[in-house]
Amino acid sequence: MENKILKARGANGPAAEGYALVCPNSIQGWSALEMDTGVIIEKGHLYEGESVKGKILVVPCSRGSLGWSDYFFACHLHGVGPMGYVFKKMDSKCATTVALADVPCVADFGPDCDPCEEIKTGDYIRIDGDKGTVEILKSVE
Repeated sequence: MENKILKARGANGPAAEGYALVCPNSIQGWSALEMDTGVIIEKGHLYEGESVKGKILVVPCSRGSLGWSDYFFACHLHGVGPMGYVFKKMDSKCATTVALADVPCVADFGPDCDPCEEIKTGDYIRIDGDKGTVEILKSVE
C-alpha cells in the first residue's frame, strides 16, 4: 500500500515526512518517557526501549494525567521529541504539546478511519498539518 491518503483535520502545519511509530495504546505520560532521550521506558509497552526522536508518532490520543503534555514537550525542549503527531482524536493534552512544540499534526479522524490501523510502524509517511492529510509514501508491507 503506497500513496494512500488519509484525511482528517489539520491541527498544526506545515508538513513533515518521516518514519511512523504507531502506538495503538498510546504512551503514558508520567514516568513512561525519558525526557532527555525520548526513550519509552513504560514497562511492558510495545516499544519499550525505542525512542520517539525524529519519528512521526501515531497514537489514538494521550494517556494518563496532565503530565502527558509536560513529558512530551520536555522531549522537544531536549531535542528528542517526535517530528510530528497523528492523533485519532485530539484532546487537550495532545493540543498543548503540539502548540508548545509547534510541530506538524493531523488529528480527529472520522469513525471509518483509524490511523493506528491504517499506518504501520516503519511506514514512511507525509503529514500535512495545513491540509489535514496523511499520505503513506512507502509501506513496510
